[in-house]
Amino acid sequence: QVQLVESGGGLVQPGGSLRFSCAASGSIFSIMGWYRQAPGNQRELVATITSGGSTRLADSVKGRFTISRDNAKKTVDLQMNSLKPEDTAVYYCNVVARGVLFWGQGTQVTVSS
Repeated sequence: QVQLVESGGGLVQPGGSLRFSCAASGSIFSIMGWYRQAPGNQRELVATITSGGSTRLADSVKGRFTISRDNAKKTVDLQMNSLKPEDTAVYYCNVVARGVLFWGQGTQVTVSS
């Protein structure tokens, strides 16, 4: 059974920074990452990272967000800098294990002055 525990998030002013961390238990994860969903929008990819360290970031966050993972600890982190109001959303940790997707419970990020 895969379990994901997210930490981080909260309220931050525009231009500020936040860091998420997601700890996974259970299987071996080929891909770990973060998605987000703003009110009225579909869930969208933010960033993913493979076990080999290859990353993929949404165009809207390139240059501002960084994703990293620790394979031994089964954690994936998202460092978010230069936050904008449009980054406001619920952020979800996501892992892929043997072709199956698992989701965290979601963490709210609000970027507002």
